[in-house]
Amino acid sequence: MLTPLSFSLLRQLSDGAFHSGEDLAASVGLTRARVSQLLKQAETAGLALERVRGRGYRLLATPDFLEAEPLRQALRELDVEVMPGDAKAPLLPAANDDDLALPAAQIPLIPTRPALSVEVVDQVDSTSSELLRRASRRDIHGALLAAEWQTAGRGRRGRIWTAVAGGSLTFSLGWRYEHGAGYLAGLSLAVGVAVIRALEAEGLDGVELKWPNDLIYRHLKVGGILVELNGDSLGPSTVVVGVGLNVRLPASMKRDIAQPISDLTAVAGRGAPPIDRNQLLARLVAELAETLATYGEHGFAPFAAEWQRRHAYQGKQVRLLLPDGASVKGTVAGVDSTGALVLADGPRRARFLAGEISLRRA
Repeated sequence: MLTPLSFSLLRQLSDGAFHSGEDLAASVGLTRARVSQLLKQAETAGLALERVRGRGYRLLATPDFLEAEPLRQALRELDVEVMPGDAKAPLLPAANDDDLALPAAQIPLIPTRPALSVEVVDQVDSTSSELLRRASRRDIHGALLAAEWQTAGRGRRGRIWTAVAGGSLTFSLGWRYEHGAGYLAGLSLAVGVAVIRALEAEGLDGVELKWPNDLIYRHLKVGGILVELNGDSLGPSTVVVGVGLNVRLPASMKRDIAQPISDLTAVAGRGAPPIDRNQLLARLVAELAETLATYGEHGFAPFAAEWQRRHAYQGKQVRLLLPDGASVKGTVAGVDSTGALVLADGPRRARFLAGEISLRRA
């Protein structure tokens, strides 16, 4: 488990130089024994440390920790409007706040392209969970929350999302729509298109989509998307889009995780320069914000053809495992306007809203 004190030590070590245990202990007001214990915990989180008697500690692979101000600047360079760092999201009127409530005719429309607020934290249980908690009282439209370490990162269907401090990207973006759940059914697929576009803009080619929300490279998972929605069936709705990407994973973690995985460093290829996580996150957020705005205006239609073109299993024979444990086989014919998977079995077509697909063995 990484703590704020752990991150204080790791940020000092991120320069790649040796730091003595005595100096590290003095900097955080702890004993050398406690510093040693915290750094051992950091190793269990996927960070490699070197210890040399008489010289101290250093990180073998120095992470480029996320920082809010460089991220804001990178977003501005991508022509994204960003709120100042000290800006606070406005409170939302509670149901019993009569003095704050407005007549329906005076309620302002939700802005299509809000200025983004940017927040980076060392540790949180889940960026999506935190934004959902805030959404009950504050406006999270355009709120970006990124974390170096999640103690309870979540994937689809309640699964745990495993990440590495300094080696992953885990972030969530809040958005509001005038529309209800039916209109937003294909949003997670549009988000997948946005992520692929951003990766390609950063020179990371070859990542494909796997219905409904996985990002894969040569059939190995490199990331995932989780879209959570609160609101009335006819709108308005509050959406939290969560994205997790493997940037640099140690070989030991790749072996320990139950499913076949890869990372963006493998996508970049040998000899490629290290991936700048702040720059990559800015590109992802810029593309995502534009996609969320476009979806609000036009729905899934502008993304459908591109999604199918980028689907790794398009036209393939697959086996679909349904949530109740049953399975069906067929050929992927595409997705419909709601984002449902369409399987063909001869002349018959069937649509599915949930499930896990895998290539069918010949």
